[in-house]
Amino acid sequence: MYFLLYNVGKGVAQKLVRYDLYVKDTLVNFTGKTKRAIAANGQIPMPTLIFTQGDTAEIHVHNELNEATSLHWHGLILPNKEDGVPFLTQMPIAPKTTHIYKFPITQFGTHWYHSHSGLQEQIGMYGSMILNKRSDDASFRKGIDDLPMVPVVISEWTNYNPNNVHRMLHNATDWFAIKKGATQSYAEAIREGHFGTKVKNEFKRMLAMDVSDVYYDRFLMNGQAESQLNQFKAGDKVRLRVSNGVASTYFWLNYGGGKITVVANDGNDVEPVEVDRLIIAVSETYDIVVTVLEKEKSFAFQITSEDRINRALMYVGTGVKQPMKPLSRLKYFEGMKMMNSMMKMNGDLDDMGMNMSLNQMDMNVVMYPEITGEKESQKNTSGENQYNSNALSDIVTLNYAMLKSPHVTSLPKDAPVKELKFELTGNMNRYVWSMDNKVISETDKILIKKGENIRMIIYNGSMMRHPMHLHGHDFRVLNGQGENAPMKNIIDIMPMETDTLEFNANIEGDWFFHCHILYHMMSGMGRVFSYQNQAPNPLIPNPSYARKKLFGEDRQFHVMLENDFATNGNDGMAMVQSTRWSIETEWRLGYNNMHGYETETHIGRYMGKMQWLMPYIGFDWRYRKMEEGDSEKNLFGQTNTKDERAQLSIGVIYTLPMLIKFSTEIYQDGNLRMQLMREDIPVSKRLRGDFMYNTDKEYMIGLRYILNKNAAFKTHYDSDMGFGVGLYLNY
Repeated sequence: MYFLLYNVGKGVAQKLVRYDLYVKDTLVNFTGKTKRAIAANGQIPMPTLIFTQGDTAEIHVHNELNEATSLHWHGLILPNKEDGVPFLTQMPIAPKTTHIYKFPITQFGTHWYHSHSGLQEQIGMYGSMILNKRSDDASFRKGIDDLPMVPVVISEWTNYNPNNVHRMLHNATDWFAIKKGATQSYAEAIREGHFGTKVKNEFKRMLAMDVSDVYYDRFLMNGQAESQLNQFKAGDKVRLRVSNGVASTYFWLNYGGGKITVVANDGNDVEPVEVDRLIIAVSETYDIVVTVLEKEKSFAFQITSEDRINRALMYVGTGVKQPMKPLSRLKYFEGMKMMNSMMKMNGDLDDMGMNMSLNQMDMNVVMYPEITGEKESQKNTSGENQYNSNALSDIVTLNYAMLKSPHVTSLPKDAPVKELKFELTGNMNRYVWSMDNKVISETDKILIKKGENIRMIIYNGSMMRHPMHLHGHDFRVLNGQGENAPMKNIIDIMPMETDTLEFNANIEGDWFFHCHILYHMMSGMGRVFSYQNQAPNPLIPNPSYARKKLFGEDRQFHVMLENDFATNGNDGMAMVQSTRWSIETEWRLGYNNMHGYETETHIGRYMGKMQWLMPYIGFDWRYRKMEEGDSEKNLFGQTNTKDERAQLSIGVIYTLPMLIKFSTEIYQDGNLRMQLMREDIPVSKRLRGDFMYNTDKEYMIGLRYILNKNAAFKTHYDSDMGFGVGLYLNY
């Protein structure tokens, strides 16, 4: 619900627009399973909030959940205490309480709002926010700003609990790849003639080519997988105000009725540019104009996930729905081949002198069948245009260099300039995302002064694209348009790109700058900009406590459990890991005294940018009933009994090429053990292999067939336990 209240001051009517949002749990059923979601006022998606430039927004958030929450007004320029980041600009909204946000509407454009608490955004806490331009504004564009408009919120839905999704990502699960049909196993590589590509990929210590981290069950527009705007007829132009309100998915946008005209981005006007398609980053907004071409026909506005697993359709117009062909599946091994050429053995990237920026060079173009052919890359992809889709095809794809503001956006010329350089870093194997190899909790706030021009030069040194979002400010993207550089609040930075942004520091407060892929942000990819000598925030009564809670997100430990109930014994493992630390306990339990019992515990810390090195301390306890006088010697001639053994140790694990873990461990009795081990070798789509050999002359080889995300059928041979088959369970 909302109320319109009018205050009269200095002879001008000022409108106070009030909304009451009742945030509550609700249940949805998309695939036969009823799951928890979050809605407001009983609606999914949450209601669209509409204001006009010059209004004062007053939003009463009634938290009817059994947990704390918050709301962030994405892209809005407002007082810092209204920004909605818990433990940074306010304390969380406690359960069964009400919080009031009140701020002036100084902008126009398409924006959105969402929870900034935990993973609530993933399960539905988001909505569109439309700020209308006054018709008497000098920037009002007839034929664009007066078109009929439709807010469109893109969303994604997973039947999994997002906390479990986050945990699975940190544990390097490939269950999502299995669900997508994107495992890129050795059997698939051989079938497609890419065995050498797969070997080279693992030799450089990389996992399979990844495009989108999470498998989603549904993609939706305004809460529906398919819908129709039947209020429009032939000849009508429609302004779709699109917000990508998802946690982690990029989408291709195209229209079955022809070209789309981009007229705004991130709430800021741009000179109209006509394209065939564009990719919208996580949290980005675009205003696009489409035309209903023919009478008695409706044409599909289509969104397709970047990994092309699924799509959603919104038909525009009355009449018969015209079929629209889905985008072809990606050529993953072509992408893997490309990735191999750009990854050095030390984990750094090599752009081969291309100096990429502004999405003009899309490395993933080698995977797009509509650009480079259905099989091998059939077009001439050598030289400077090898990753330029617009040079390789007649399909016009939007990039940031094509955006131009209709007005001058230059910053104050007499202001001092503070230049900041960042490298976006990460580790896909352990799902740690950082800036300059440090997560948020490992850094101090970045101090800036009011009045400074801040210039950020950002290089993406990871193999994932990152949508970097700045709270409370718009920034200029230096894209060759001079004084008319476009204004944005989120920029998609592709692998090996360097982009330059600048903004004037003019609103005091502590402002978040972070990757808007929710699971990347929660893993630590961000920074806080803080104005020097600013007044304390009255909503943060205990700054040290709030700072500790803010840092707690990327310091979280993630649990992993495995257990093999086999005919020759019981093997298992329990592990908790954080950004840097790992605590792991393994056990092997025989069914008789001759097989014995063993447990090993290691506590280690990952080192280096790629986290291939982990020093650790350990404890090894073993018992086995051996014949009197029996003993075993290791490869170094040292006696190594397994009868009532309890030893402390120190050691180190290093990840070798082919993802083989090499460990060296010295026990308190002076014995030395070295070990080679590889787990999860992708033999086929669902078949995984393991092996182990160490200098105590122990060895193991096994195969595991994955049944579902938590169970597999396993068979293995162990030098101590012998041959066994069983049911393998994991969490």
